[in-house]
Amino acid sequence: MALDMQQIEGGENLTTEFKREYTEEIKKAIVAFANTKGGTLFIGVNDDKLVTGVDDPNETLLQITNTVRSSIKPDVTLFVDYRIEKIRKTSVIVITVQRGTACPYYLAGKGIRPEGVYVRQGASSVPASETAILNMIKETDGEKYEEVRSIDQDLTLNDTEQFFEMKDVPFGLNQQRTLHLQSTDGVYTNLGLLLSDQSVHTVKLAVFEGFEKEVFKDRHDFSGSLLKQMEEVFVFLDMYNHTHAEVKGLSREDRQDYPKEALREALLNALVHRDYAFSSSTLISIFDDRIEFVSIGGLPNGVSLDDILLGVSVPRNENLANVFYRLHLIEVYGTGIPKIMRSYSDCARKPELQVTANAFKITLPNRNVIRHEMTWNKVSFNENEEKIIALLDRQNEVVRKDVETALTISQAMAVRLLRGLVDKEAIRVIGGGKNTRYRKIS
Repeated sequence: MALDMQQIEGGENLTTEFKREYTEEIKKAIVAFANTKGGTLFIGVNDDKLVTGVDDPNETLLQITNTVRSSIKPDVTLFVDYRIEKIRKTSVIVITVQRGTACPYYLAGKGIRPEGVYVRQGASSVPASETAILNMIKETDGEKYEEVRSIDQDLTLNDTEQFFEMKDVPFGLNQQRTLHLQSTDGVYTNLGLLLSDQSVHTVKLAVFEGFEKEVFKDRHDFSGSLLKQMEEVFVFLDMYNHTHAEVKGLSREDRQDYPKEALREALLNALVHRDYAFSSSTLISIFDDRIEFVSIGGLPNGVSLDDILLGVSVPRNENLANVFYRLHLIEVYGTGIPKIMRSYSDCARKPELQVTANAFKITLPNRNVIRHEMTWNKVSFNENEEKIIALLDRQNEVVRKDVETALTISQAMAVRLLRGLVDKEAIRVIGGGKNTRYRKIS
C-alpha cells in the first residue's frame, strides 16, 4: 500500500496526526482515534507536513507495538495496523487506527478517568469529559450496572478474598473472571467495584427511641465490600435482637425479638436486589416495635408483589446473586421472602412488604412487643372508644380536635376517652403540648 501523500498534504485534522519522532504522546493519539472515528498517525512527519523520516524504523516500530500492547486497555491491537513506507528513500511509520468496539480505551497507568481517556477534538487529542466516558461505557457495555466497567480501576479485594477463603471457595484470577468481577482483559466491572474495599455504596443504620423517627439512640454507616458490610450489619442487628424469657408451667421459653432467619433474609434481599445505579444508601431503621429495611429500586418490570410472595424472582443483579449463591449465602432464587413469612407463622402480626416505583421496603415486627400488645385486643371498648379506633384506622393519627369533631363531644370528654385508650394500650401518644397526636398500636 503506497503512502497517501494527499493525506499528508491535507494536514492534521480529526482523523490525521503527525509526529516527527516516537514519543509517549503517541499512546494518547491512538487512544483518541480508537475512542472517536479512527484515524492515521504518521511517525516521521512534522507539524509543517515536512517528511523527516525515522532513523531506525524497525526498532521504533517494535517499541510502538510493545507500548500499545502494554499501555492501552482494553486490548486495542486488533484495531491498529502498522506499516513502514518509503518516501525518497526516507522511512515513515504509518499507524492506522479503527474505532474500537470496547470504548472507552484508556491509558493503563491512568485508568478510566479524564486523564486516561482521550478523544479527538479537531486536530488534537484531548481528555474526555466524565459524561463522555459514561456515555461510551453505556454504549459498549449496555445498561446493566453490574456488567458495566468500573470507572475506578484502582481496586483491592482484600475483604472479599478473605471471605471466599473462609468459605473455602477459590478466588483466583480465573474465578474473578468467571464470576464477572473482571473482564478477560483484566478490567474491573461494577460488580468488582461492589465487592472491592473501595465500594462507593453503603448501608446506613439508625436506632430510634420508641416508634417514630424522632429521637436517635444510635446510628452507624457501613462501607467497603458488600460482603464486609453484610457481616458487620448482621452483627449490629444481632446486638439489638434481644431475648425475652416466658415461663410456662415449669418450663422457661426464650424468644428473640426477631427470627434470625428473617433478619438474615431481609438483609440479603436488601443487598443483593437493590438498584446500584442509584447512589443512595440502603437504609435500616430499628424501632422498639419493628425493623425496616429500605433498598433503592422497585420491582423489575412485569413482576408484582404477589409474585414475590409466591417466590418468583427476577434478579436485578444476576451476577451478584450468583456470587452470593456460590458462597452459600442464598439458595435458589426466590426463597428469601417466603422464608421470612414462614418464620412469623405463629405470630399475629406478619412482616409487611411495600413497593414504590423506586424503592422496596420490608418491615419485620418485634415478636415480643407483639405478644405484649396482643393483650389489649381482649379489652372491651365502649361505643365512643370504638369510634376513635375506627377513626384511627382511616387516617393513621389524630389530634384531640379530630375526636371532638368526629364524635360531637366536648374537649374534656375527648381528653378522657383518649387517656382511657392510652391506659388500655390501644393507642400511643406522639409529641406533647399543642403538638400532641395519637396513633393506634397495631
